[in-house]
Amino acid sequence: MRLKEAGMSKIRMNVSRKSGLPPGSLIHVGEVHDHEHRISVVNYNSSAVERYIVNSIKEIPPLKSADTVTWVIIDGLKNVSIIDEIGQHYNIHALVLEDILNTHQRPKYEEFDDYLYIVIKALSLKNHDFQVQYEQISLLVLDKIVFTFKEKPSEIFDPVLKRLDNGKSHMRGLGTDYLAYVIMDTVVDEYFGLQDTLDELIESVEDELMSYPSIQTLSSIQRIKRELIFIRRTVSPLRELLASIQRSESALLDEHNKRYFGDIYDHAIRVTEAMESYRDLIADMMDIYLSSISNKMSETMKVLTVFSSIFIPLTFIAGVYGMNFDYMPELKWKWGYPALWGVFIAIALFLLGYFKKKKWL
Repeated sequence: MRLKEAGMSKIRMNVSRKSGLPPGSLIHVGEVHDHEHRISVVNYNSSAVERYIVNSIKEIPPLKSADTVTWVIIDGLKNVSIIDEIGQHYNIHALVLEDILNTHQRPKYEEFDDYLYIVIKALSLKNHDFQVQYEQISLLVLDKIVFTFKEKPSEIFDPVLKRLDNGKSHMRGLGTDYLAYVIMDTVVDEYFGLQDTLDELIESVEDELMSYPSIQTLSSIQRIKRELIFIRRTVSPLRELLASIQRSESALLDEHNKRYFGDIYDHAIRVTEAMESYRDLIADMMDIYLSSISNKMSETMKVLTVFSSIFIPLTFIAGVYGMNFDYMPELKWKWGYPALWGVFIAIALFLLGYFKKKKWL
């Protein structure tokens, strides 16, 4: 918890540092991760793949042929000088660079004459308690080069790198727009793993809700509800983003490759609809929980009422014989005390049988 609060304080500090600065000021806004910056470069074409680790954008090796595509993966955003160097070297607008450093962006697509800017969110589970981690991934798609900006090192793009290592993969003969599609598709595919986890979690909470609901059940429902709000806020803009790409007339997007983005659009709709259904399920589960608690309270009150009904006449009789009168003939009876217990037991048994007959017990 302290680490999380420390991270949030850094975010607030960075946001406050931007106050009053002109548009395009390059300041990292977001969680600061403790790791070394790394710039990975992948040069590939239909015949070869080469990988490099460089320390500066100026060290990116030149293209060996016209059909070569360069993919630059930048892990970490706290080194603002790297982003500034990319902007100067490739003539990227200052507002785009500012958006790359601000990790609170919503998924979006912006089109420029010489490049495309895409923001997408990667979702992953932090642990088994269903705490979702959100990571902003920004793409700059140029004619022969694609920049990918990540907040921290991860293995999310390992499947893409494996496909590039396969000499028979057809993506090695396609351009930067297809690489952008593969990157986005890989990120969106992770949503389905999250969806499967949600299915299992909601099913377990439903079983607990039907068997024996507790305060932990309510806590689980509230946690899922809160995460669903953020997931929906992350996934919903994808439809607008992908629709804009399909409508785009940019020369950087091949008409044939646009159809692939339609596949991601279908995936985004499926995930969005699933989140909508989960939201309805959670609302119903909350109603069921409240009804269960109310029914449980009603059952408890019914039992207490039955016992009260049994003891009311017994208390009345005990109260009568507890009065301090000198002339109460029953007080002198030899069998008065056992007879009184017999009356008590008979009344109790009669009332219990009556309540059972009425199905109140």
